[in-house]
Amino acid sequence: MDGDTGFQVVGRGLAEMLVWPNVRRIWTALVVAGVLLASAFFGLRASTRWLMLMGVGVAGVVLVCNLRLGLFGLILAALLVPLEISTGTEVSLNAVTLLTPALFALWFIDGLRRNKLSWITSRVNRPLILFLLAALLSLLLGNALWDPAVPKSSNFWLVQLAQWYIFVVAAVALWLMAHLIRDRIGLERFVQFYLVVAGVLAMLYVIPGVGARIKPFTTGALGRSPFWLLLSAVAGGQLVFNRQLSSRWRFFLVGILIAVLFYAFYWERNTVSTWGAILIAMGILAWLRWPRLRWVAILLFVIALVSGLLFSFVYEFAGGDEEWESSGGSRLTLIGRVIEVTMRNPITGLGPASYRPYVGARPLQYGYALWVAPKINSHNNYVDLFAQTGLLGLGLFLWIAVELGLLGWRLHLRYREGFVGGYVHAMFATWIGSLVLMALADWILPFVYNIGFPGFQASLLVWLFLGGITSLGAVDLTSGHIPAPGGVETR
Repeated sequence: MDGDTGFQVVGRGLAEMLVWPNVRRIWTALVVAGVLLASAFFGLRASTRWLMLMGVGVAGVVLVCNLRLGLFGLILAALLVPLEISTGTEVSLNAVTLLTPALFALWFIDGLRRNKLSWITSRVNRPLILFLLAALLSLLLGNALWDPAVPKSSNFWLVQLAQWYIFVVAAVALWLMAHLIRDRIGLERFVQFYLVVAGVLAMLYVIPGVGARIKPFTTGALGRSPFWLLLSAVAGGQLVFNRQLSSRWRFFLVGILIAVLFYAFYWERNTVSTWGAILIAMGILAWLRWPRLRWVAILLFVIALVSGLLFSFVYEFAGGDEEWESSGGSRLTLIGRVIEVTMRNPITGLGPASYRPYVGARPLQYGYALWVAPKINSHNNYVDLFAQTGLLGLGLFLWIAVELGLLGWRLHLRYREGFVGGYVHAMFATWIGSLVLMALADWILPFVYNIGFPGFQASLLVWLFLGGITSLGAVDLTSGHIPAPGGVETR
């Protein structure tokens, strides 16, 4: 001891300080001091911008301490943070589309730091990664082969990257949920939190006079079909498959479904994408829950279809001839033009967001009207994917769709009831409903010039929740708090 040099003494002292209890005390003191200084600073310079920056800073500290809380924050950001960030183009970003990759980056860095980075095994991963690479390839080839006769702005590449970014964030949301929540208790708390936040907002949204008052404090997600589809499926799945629900939860879930049905079949009855997808999701849940009634349902459906009553009822309920003239027929014309210009390169497409300049290069006629400088959206997610990524990208997405569908079906056979059973069936119904939604508009992977980032706030939640079944499909059933096959929950 007496022979130690000054440097050794200092080094030993620093080592003792860096023992975990001491580090924790130091960080606590720094956080307290930081909060006091920030309170004094922001108190003298109060403004919305500074308050938002302070909120982001606090959120960052919380996420470093517990990354899983970030998933709860994504729900709040998607529904309750109406923030738009300009990019200098017609496209604006929002909070949830920035927070999702940021949270994923924190998870990745934390895994590297602790040497515990492990990638979940899932059959969905391969087509999802290949799809992102195919979209990037389409972006590069689309610019390399761009027709010089088709004008585009100097910063159009930012719009293209924004479109590709939507694809990336959708995949990241799925992977984030799959990696951060790997046990039943965490999944249950996440679903309960979502139901409380989204359910209360939905019920307030449909109350006359109240809905208009809460709009300034909510995002555009509440007016989008994926929001109502996901909410109805999650609430319905728990209501009909989870027999362990308390009476209070059952009452609350019934209230949510009443709000959803009122919105879809009364307020938005002319929006087929909303009530159509909800009807399909509810039908799938009923089909899986009560198998003895399937033949009765099939018989009634065939009778209504053959007699023409089904088509007549749906057509008139959706708005009849007036709605068809203003929306239905024109969409076929738009789709035809998009497919026409895409045939320049049907294999890899024109590139993300690139079909907008091409279809606007010459006038478009519909009926007796002539659109001189058309700004066209196909209003169909499958046509959009074909135009942007070609047959290659569309084929890879259909591969993703099949893998998610098969995963949901396998989990349906494994988990028959309980909380996880309700969640699994809800996600299977949500995915099938989402595939239907994609044929009616660009709801699930929005086109930046149409539904775009504002609507992506709703569809991002769908991708986030799909990550839950990806985790369930890969987790070891002998550990953690995951239910064993047959719906018997083990702890």
